[in-house]
Amino acid sequence: MTATETHRAIHAVWRIESARLIAGLTRFVRDVGLAEELAQDALVAALEQWPTAGVPDKPGAWLMATAKRRAIDQFRRNKLLERKHEELGHELETEQAPDLETAIDNDVGDDLLRLILISCHPVLSTEARVALTLRLLGGLTTEEIARAFLVPEPTVAQRIVRARRTLSEARVPFEVPRGEELAARLSSVLEVLYLVFNEGYSATAGDDWVRPALCEDALRLGRILAELVPEEPEVHGLVALMELQASRLRARVGPSGEPILLMEQNRARWDRLLIRRGLAALERAGKLGGERGPYVLQAAIAACHARALTPEQTDWARIAELYEELAQLTASPVVELNRAVAVSMASGPAAGLEIVDALSSERALEGYHLLPSVRGDLLAKLGRLDEARAEFERAASLTRNVRERQLLLERAAACTTSPRE
Repeated sequence: MTATETHRAIHAVWRIESARLIAGLTRFVRDVGLAEELAQDALVAALEQWPTAGVPDKPGAWLMATAKRRAIDQFRRNKLLERKHEELGHELETEQAPDLETAIDNDVGDDLLRLILISCHPVLSTEARVALTLRLLGGLTTEEIARAFLVPEPTVAQRIVRARRTLSEARVPFEVPRGEELAARLSSVLEVLYLVFNEGYSATAGDDWVRPALCEDALRLGRILAELVPEEPEVHGLVALMELQASRLRARVGPSGEPILLMEQNRARWDRLLIRRGLAALERAGKLGGERGPYVLQAAIAACHARALTPEQTDWARIAELYEELAQLTASPVVELNRAVAVSMASGPAAGLEIVDALSSERALEGYHLLPSVRGDLLAKLGRLDEARAEFERAASLTRNVRERQLLLERAAACTTSPRE
């Protein structure tokens, strides 16, 4: 194996093993920041040794053993550590490697769940939760996170440093909470995964319409979470939603990266395997019973689209009903805007426009580019082209995504010609 191939293998192993490694180390050292540093030290050691010694048969166990030795050395060097650290160092030193590996394998599920819950702890800001989750669980570098969210690398680095410090100062325990606290923490985790996926599915800014790698990271973590907490219907609902939305990714962009809207997509390009997985996850959520939450409802809406082989087969009346149920649950004006689109498809553009106009005074939608975009689309269908053009131009001025702005300006330009001509 060449040095280049070895380095490529090391990075692949890191992406697979890093979350498990950091989770296992955090259980022992009780400090997520220190655990990440130890894991990074082990990665550096791999980069130094594997090109000449070769990739070991069990690379994950090698990284863990190396990180364990670094932890022991660090405990030995620091004579001012608290008594619990001294005891921990002795415990790690006397433990045999095979026993350690067995312990890690036995507890890996709990460890990962603890790490997910720590990374998404409500004590952190939303931005910090996203950055820390992608760093610790997604295996992304600071540079990759910064590039994905179009923010300066030092900003991401500061968020991660502050997040570690906040968790340490708050003395967040490395344990799985119970009852209402677990429900609140899971809600935070789902919010983070949803934000990461959506940023990949429809980028808020930059030159790319979609960023599939972010969708893949969120979906992978969602699948892990679904196996760690199999009795939580909203977890399966979010996984179902992400599977179904991800099935359209290849059809969402044209050859030059231009956006292709839902009704114009080539549905033969939709990934049928992801659709089957999504429908299975939705069914799994339904079997758990209870009231449907926001992610289950959104997945049910996505399922209506996935089951329609052509745009004409879409059950828009059912989608409108689901959006109404979701709106009652969330009281979100964005959900109401989506309901307006479904109502327009089921009952005509005038019915949809009535709902949109009622949202014009919503402060939460000020500066939200999709409000004038939807209104422009409905006005164009009603033949009110001058008004539609103005709405599309306003929407274009509000979006920060280059591809989306170009699409909206093209739609505005199309409104200069009457459909009768």
